[in-house]
Amino acid sequence: MDNFKHKKSLGQNFLQDETILNNIVNAINLTENDLVIEIGPGQGALTKKIQEKEVNLICYEIDERTRPYLEKIKESKTKIIYKDILQADIQEDIQNYKYENLYVIANLPYYITTPIIKKIIDSAIDVNGMILMVQKEVADRFCAMPGNKSYGTLTIYLNYYFEMQKLFNVPSACFKPAPKVDSAVIKFTKRQKKYEVSSEEVFFKLIHDAFSQKRKNLKNNLRGYDLEKIESILKRNNFNLSNRAEQLPIEIFVQIANHLEDR
Repeated sequence: MDNFKHKKSLGQNFLQDETILNNIVNAINLTENDLVIEIGPGQGALTKKIQEKEVNLICYEIDERTRPYLEKIKESKTKIIYKDILQADIQEDIQNYKYENLYVIANLPYYITTPIIKKIIDSAIDVNGMILMVQKEVADRFCAMPGNKSYGTLTIYLNYYFEMQKLFNVPSACFKPAPKVDSAVIKFTKRQKKYEVSSEEVFFKLIHDAFSQKRKNLKNNLRGYDLEKIESILKRNNFNLSNRAEQLPIEIFVQIANHLEDR
């Protein structure tokens, strides 16, 4: 990979392993009628694999120094936007495309993983699915189950929008330069049947408050709420106010939020 100087400040760890590159792209059944957004193509290793599927492809790359590499592989169905994805108007960038499904594929920089995912969600672009490589520890948090110490507000936030599946781990040796930790690839699939909440504002505030101090129980963390209403839902589901938030599945938080909205 010649003398390209990777910027640690941009989290540049470029994936080298051909098998893993293929597995990432093949994790979704892409067709030529789909649109893919790739975030951080770098020198284009994953980009070239996506192009083999003959999809429409938009790449967001913040580092202008990659331009000589990416311009070499640009083709009619590939558009490269040299911009920070967090500053992009994604809706505007895709408005002229006709497509059946929209997917996001990316090897995300560790330091900015969550803001990028939130950007995609907040953009309201109706993503059918995402294949994301993230730090292994973060992947475990995203996919954690109730009762696991990694289970928290972020887990519930993401599960509200997507069904998530950890596909495989990726050793640090597969990157150049090699990061200090291993990675993992996660598949996000849009929920066909979304959780029905009366107010997303109430729901997400409830989640935030319930996990505000993870070692404290629900009675302590939710003391500013109507605890009688909350307890009635908890008892119905064989829980009580002495439980911690990490023990409750998302469905119970949905019930509580809706019950709090009842007049």
